[in-house]
Amino acid sequence: MASPERPAVRRRHAVFPASRAGLLDSGLRRFFNRPDRLAERYLRPGDRVLDVGCGPGFFTRAFARRVGDDGRVYAVDLQEAMLDLLQKKLTPEGLMPRVTTHRCRPDSLDLSPDLAGTFDAAFALFVVHEVPDPARLFREIAALLRPGGTCYYTDPAYEVPGSEFREYVDLAARAGLRLVDRPFSLLNRAAVLRKE
Repeated sequence: MASPERPAVRRRHAVFPASRAGLLDSGLRRFFNRPDRLAERYLRPGDRVLDVGCGPGFFTRAFARRVGDDGRVYAVDLQEAMLDLLQKKLTPEGLMPRVTTHRCRPDSLDLSPDLAGTFDAAFALFVVHEVPDPARLFREIAALLRPGGTCYYTDPAYEVPGSEFREYVDLAARAGLRLVDRPFSLLNRAAVLRKE
């Protein structure tokens, strides 16, 4: 029987290393994942955005462009090297004034309690399968979102079988994030969740 806090079909997934970060920002990946379209669809100028597991900033760049000077993107990652790469990439583009980087702990986003209920949107892109406690991650995301805020969650289909993905979505629901859409993707499994 599955524990209410952890998925029954959980596999151990390794954290993607910063030493291979170049693979995360390729033209082919841009074609399939379309960060600009994702930002356009789910964000507005002035939004406050949480980018969980931001890596070298593949999606962060599009989020920062979309929210504009009045918005804010919190780029959160476990690896300092990933945050350094993000900063080196976004600084020449003039986007860093819109971005706050934060190094999280392996077991927590570790963001200030003052940020609770202040985010319009959160993105957990290709990262949930890497964290040791997905239930806690979704609880933290839910606490950080404002009521009605959106969480876009996706994981690669080749890494995360359907049963595991469904269990993550169930954990999100238990955290107070209601499933509102399952966008189609050729290579990934995705869910749009809304905070009640």
